[in-house]
Amino acid sequence: MDSPKPPKKTARKTSTKSKSPKELATERKEPWVSILSLDVDIENLHQGSFELDWNEFFVARLVKAGYMMKPEDKDADIVDRWFQNVCRNVVMETWEQEQAMNPQPRFTQSKNIGGGRREVS
Repeated sequence: MDSPKPPKKTARKTSTKSKSPKELATERKEPWVSILSLDVDIENLHQGSFELDWNEFFVARLVKAGYMMKPEDKDADIVDRWFQNVCRNVVMETWEQEQAMNPQPRFTQSKNIGGGRREVS
């Protein structure tokens, strides 16, 4: 007579969730920031918003770079100030490129209005 066989061992699947880029950067103590979403108002395409996410090492880097202005600043205030600065720089760079590509002289008109004064437009 055969001896009873032990029950089969089944391999358990362990759910190993892969880590997000934010988690990986945070583990390495590296600054991390990302745009999570961009929303645009379909009725007014000039209006929109961004949703950002960041880790504490990114905020620390911003503070070290001088972005903290008030003791009561929260992380979101510091990141918002940085993002506004980035957007401002993008606008200025675009404007400068347009000016370089289309160097149209800007003429002003000057009109003597008497009394040693001139009107410039």
